Amino acid sequence: MITKCPHCRQSLRFSEIQQEKITLALHKLTPGRTLTIKCPHCRSAIKLADTPAPAARRKDELLPPAPPDLDWLTTGHFDGEEKVEDVPMSLVLYGNSSERSQVVKAIKNVGYQVVTAESAEEAIERMQFVRFSCVTLHTGLEGGLDKSVFHQYMRKMAMERRRYIFYIVIGPDFHTLYNLEALSTSANLVVAEKDLKYFNVILRKAIPEYEELFGPILEELAAYGKR
Repeated sequence: MITKCPHCRQSLRFSEIQQEKITLALHKLTPGRTLTIKCPHCRSAIKLADTPAPAARRKDELLPPAPPDLDWLTTGHFDGEEKVEDVPMSLVLYGNSSERSQVVKAIKNVGYQVVTAESAEEAIERMQFVRFSCVTLHTGLEGGLDKSVFHQYMRKMAMERRRYIFYIVIGPDFHTLYNLEALSTSANLVVAEKDLKYFNVILRKAIPEYEELFGPILEELAAYGKR
């Protein structure tokens, strides 16, 4: 019994009574004739033919695999063709404010799926179960970096995991895109609060530079199974 429409690829579900009627109608067909039914989804005609019962086989005889389903040839679509690549995840630790909305929007614009957290505990718990490619921390969330539980968590993270995270720290006293300051802060990028209106442009400059610098190293590590 056919299970998918060869035109729209939607599943076909028949009741027992409908299956019996279709089977009976197929058995009554003369050789070379077909039975036409309509797809309930796209209303296209589907032609069915009676399939003769397979010849009896010995119990110890292995059955060959069934021929491949070629219904997709009529539509030109096949399983896996429309596969969506994994979207990189980003975690934003920022108090609920208009600035956070601005940060989230900019990060989404460069291709990340964003998750927000409003406490270090919530953020650390999320990181136990999700592999984030980008993490953004606002220094005011815990009263400064020297008091930040989450920042210490990032600093002490094992390098085999930390090297795959683009870590951004935002605060009032930073100098935007100052790499030496980012290095001393154990971050990949520092951004001054006053420059958040340019955050989208800052990301589009900083992330490609990061990938250009570390991309070849990460690729080599992945090739040796270090990911």
